[in-house]
Amino acid sequence: MKLETLRLPTFDYKIKEIKGKNCIFDVIRKKFLILTPEEWVRQHFIHLLINQFNYPKSLFRIEGGLRYNQLQKRSDILVYNAEGNPFLLVECKAAEVAINQAVIEQVTRYNLTIKAQFIVITNGINTFCFEADWAKNSYRQVQSIPLI
Repeated sequence: MKLETLRLPTFDYKIKEIKGKNCIFDVIRKKFLILTPEEWVRQHFIHLLINQFNYPKSLFRIEGGLRYNQLQKRSDILVYNAEGNPFLLVECKAAEVAINQAVIEQVTRYNLTIKAQFIVITNGINTFCFEADWAKNSYRQVQSIPLI
């Protein structure tokens, strides 16, 4: 399996074959997961948040369920602040998936339920971060990932 080169810092990942499928170790869930292109991006971003931004592992929730318009959805990465409130919602796409207005709208719709202060959308090549302004019901793009 050829792994896409991403514009995210590399990390010391563990890959092994399980039942004929390549799997990658998730340090948050502490188990091996099937290595899909999206999972490759998600694992890079988890390590970026932990290693470069010092986000504590204990504040992560990975692939948590949420309901939106009667539909059951999953958030890729959700990080809570020290008070237990949603702080950063991250949507990961495979590297070949373009980040366009439809993807941004998808994540902002999810965030209507979650109410995280910040959202990040990444495909490992391009990463965009936005801060919610709940009083104005809008988002503004910010230049970097916030510190927790």
